[in-house]
Amino acid sequence: MAGFREWHAVESKTERLPKDPFLKALNHAGPRRAQLEIFLSDPDVPVDTNHLERCVRPVACGRKNRLSAWTGDGAERTASIRSLLFTCALHGVDPYVWLTDVLQRVADHPMSRVRGLIPRGSVLQL
Repeated sequence: MAGFREWHAVESKTERLPKDPFLKALNHAGPRRAQLEIFLSDPDVPVDTNHLERCVRPVACGRKNRLSAWTGDGAERTASIRSLLFTCALHGVDPYVWLTDVLQRVADHPMSRVRGLIPRGSVLQL
Protein backbone atom coordinates (compact mmCIF):
# COMPACT_ATOMS: atom_id res chain seq x y z
CA MET A 1 0.00 0.00 0.00
CA ALA A 2 2.93 2.32 0.62
CA GLY A 3 3.97 1.80 -3.00
CA PHE A 4 0.44 2.56 -4.16
CA ARG A 5 0.37 5.77 -2.10
CA GLU A 6 3.66 6.93 -3.62
CA TRP A 7 2.49 6.06 -7.13
CA HIS A 8 -0.83 7.85 -6.47
CA ALA A 9 0.99 11.00 -5.30
CA VAL A 10 3.19 11.05 -8.42
CA GLU A 11 0.31 10.39 -10.82
CA SER A 12 -1.90 12.98 -9.15
CA LYS A 13 0.67 15.69 -9.90
CA THR A 14 0.92 14.72 -13.58
CA GLU A 15 -0.81 17.20 -15.87
CA ARG A 16 -3.97 15.71 -17.36
CA LEU A 17 -7.15 17.01 -18.93
CA PRO A 18 -9.95 17.62 -16.38
CA LYS A 19 -12.25 15.05 -18.06
CA ASP A 20 -9.58 12.34 -18.22
CA PRO A 21 -11.17 9.13 -16.77
CA PHE A 22 -7.85 8.20 -15.16
CA LEU A 23 -7.73 11.56 -13.36
CA LYS A 24 -11.30 11.02 -12.17
CA ALA A 25 -10.31 7.61 -10.76
CA LEU A 26 -7.30 9.13 -9.00
CA ASN A 27 -9.43 11.89 -7.51
CA HIS A 28 -11.98 9.31 -6.41
CA ALA A 29 -9.40 7.14 -4.62
CA GLY A 30 -7.52 9.96 -2.87
CA PRO A 31 -10.00 11.06 -0.20
CA ARG A 32 -11.21 7.48 0.31
CA ARG A 33 -7.81 6.06 1.23
CA ALA A 34 -8.85 5.02 4.74
CA GLN A 35 -11.93 3.19 3.42
CA LEU A 36 -9.94 1.53 0.64
CA GLU A 37 -7.36 0.25 3.13
CA ILE A 38 -9.79 -1.12 5.72
CA PHE A 39 -9.09 -4.69 4.61
CA LEU A 40 -5.50 -4.31 5.87
CA SER A 41 -6.60 -3.87 9.49
CA ASP A 42 -9.69 -6.13 9.55
CA PRO A 43 -9.21 -9.70 8.31
CA ASP A 44 -12.99 -10.17 8.00
CA VAL A 45 -13.20 -7.57 5.22
CA PRO A 46 -12.53 -9.14 1.81
CA VAL A 47 -10.12 -7.48 -0.61
CA ASP A 48 -12.71 -7.50 -3.40
CA THR A 49 -16.48 -7.56 -3.78
CA ASN A 50 -16.73 -10.72 -5.86
CA HIS A 51 -18.98 -12.39 -3.28
CA LEU A 52 -21.46 -9.52 -3.60
CA GLU A 53 -21.32 -9.57 -7.38
CA ARG A 54 -22.11 -13.30 -7.37
CA CYS A 55 -25.19 -12.51 -5.26
CA VAL A 56 -26.36 -9.81 -7.67
CA ARG A 57 -25.86 -11.91 -10.83
CA PRO A 58 -29.12 -13.89 -10.41
CA VAL A 59 -30.99 -10.60 -10.05
CA ALA A 60 -29.68 -9.37 -13.39
CA CYS A 61 -30.24 -12.76 -15.07
CA GLY A 62 -33.81 -13.05 -13.79
CA ARG A 63 -34.84 -9.47 -14.48
CA LYS A 64 -36.73 -10.39 -17.64
CA ASN A 65 -38.48 -13.26 -15.86
CA ARG A 66 -39.73 -10.90 -13.17
CA LEU A 67 -41.45 -8.62 -15.65
CA SER A 68 -44.48 -10.77 -14.95
CA ALA A 69 -44.88 -9.16 -11.51
CA TRP A 70 -47.54 -7.00 -13.24
CA THR A 71 -47.72 -4.37 -10.51
CA GLY A 72 -45.34 -2.19 -8.58
CA ASP A 73 -46.43 -3.88 -5.36
CA GLY A 74 -45.64 -7.30 -6.80
CA ALA A 75 -42.22 -6.11 -7.91
CA GLU A 76 -41.49 -4.63 -4.45
CA ARG A 77 -42.50 -7.86 -2.73
CA THR A 78 -40.34 -9.88 -5.10
CA ALA A 79 -37.40 -7.57 -4.41
CA SER A 80 -37.92 -7.87 -0.65
CA ILE A 81 -37.98 -11.66 -0.73
CA ARG A 82 -34.93 -11.81 -3.02
CA SER A 83 -33.07 -9.45 -0.70
CA LEU A 84 -33.82 -11.64 2.30
CA LEU A 85 -32.71 -14.77 0.43
CA PHE A 86 -29.45 -13.10 -0.62
CA THR A 87 -28.88 -11.99 2.97
CA CYS A 88 -29.34 -15.61 4.07
CA ALA A 89 -26.73 -16.75 1.56
CA LEU A 90 -24.35 -13.97 2.57
CA HIS A 91 -24.50 -14.98 6.24
CA GLY A 92 -24.45 -18.74 5.66
CA VAL A 93 -28.05 -19.27 6.79
CA ASP A 94 -30.15 -21.98 5.10
CA PRO A 95 -33.00 -19.96 3.48
CA TYR A 96 -35.57 -22.77 3.72
CA VAL A 97 -34.91 -23.41 7.42
CA TRP A 98 -34.83 -19.67 8.17
CA LEU A 99 -38.08 -18.93 6.33
CA THR A 100 -39.85 -21.89 7.95
CA ASP A 101 -38.68 -20.74 11.38
CA VAL A 102 -39.71 -17.12 10.82
CA LEU A 103 -43.15 -17.99 9.45
CA GLN A 104 -43.81 -20.17 12.51
CA ARG A 105 -42.70 -17.47 14.99
CA VAL A 106 -43.76 -14.19 13.37
CA ALA A 107 -47.34 -14.10 14.73
CA ASP A 108 -46.21 -14.28 18.38
CA HIS A 109 -42.91 -12.44 18.05
CA PRO A 110 -42.72 -9.06 19.84
CA MET A 111 -42.01 -6.05 17.63
CA SER A 112 -39.28 -4.91 20.01
CA ARG A 113 -37.23 -7.98 19.02
CA VAL A 114 -37.96 -8.00 15.28
CA ARG A 115 -34.22 -7.83 14.48
CA GLY A 116 -33.97 -11.40 15.73
CA LEU A 117 -36.04 -12.52 12.75
CA ILE A 118 -33.75 -11.23 10.01
CA PRO A 119 -31.22 -13.65 8.51
CA ARG A 120 -28.28 -11.68 9.91
CA GLY A 121 -29.56 -12.07 13.48
CA SER A 122 -30.44 -15.71 12.98
CA VAL A 123 -28.54 -18.61 14.49
CA LEU A 124 -29.71 -21.10 11.84
CA GLN A 125 -26.46 -21.82 10.05
CA LEU A 126 -26.08 -24.03 6.95
